[in-house]
Amino acid sequence: MSRGGRPPVPALVLAAGGGRRLGGRPKALIRYRGRPLVEHAVAVVRAGGCPDVTVVLGAEGDRVRATAHLPGCRLVANPDWAGGMGSSLRAGLAALAPEASAVLVMLVDTPGVTPAAVARLLAAHRAGAELAAAAYDGRRGHPVLIGARHFAEAAAGADGDAGARALLAAHAGEVVLVECADVAVPDDLDTPADLARWSAG
Repeated sequence: MSRGGRPPVPALVLAAGGGRRLGGRPKALIRYRGRPLVEHAVAVVRAGGCPDVTVVLGAEGDRVRATAHLPGCRLVANPDWAGGMGSSLRAGLAALAPEASAVLVMLVDTPGVTPAAVARLLAAHRAGAELAAAAYDGRRGHPVLIGARHFAEAAAGADGDAGARALLAAHAGEVVLVECADVAVPDDLDTPADLARWSAG
């Protein structure tokens, strides 16, 4: 249990993408620093303070399950993954334990996010934030934290590749921006050029 008697905030890793611009390889299995991206993302959120991790799988989900080492993770299949990130967010939110006070949403293709960034968002929640997002030089990025009272609205607004965008826009004045530019990098990994840059870094 966390301080105050509440269970730790769980993490939701969205890892269903097909990696169309990466040669059709599922993003979860793209190799980064010697292991699949999904393993890296899970390690980051756990090191940042989220021991309970749900991973949403889609493209080649059976191969991801057989290949990636994800002990202790709750694996959720999203059969509608090709429709965009929104369906993965809905599937993940539906799988959370009912006692969760919030969820930390992590994208599998943001390898520059660090445990320190995750920890800062969790600290913002402990300080009272119901909606928080990592910020990079003042610009909102990932990951994001969604309080439980917003779960239903987040699911209702998750459409296509928008994810939580509609929720965050509707409550822009309530979103706590947590500056993370000194400890993390927001860039995603979408193309072979991105992969080469990250692999060289």
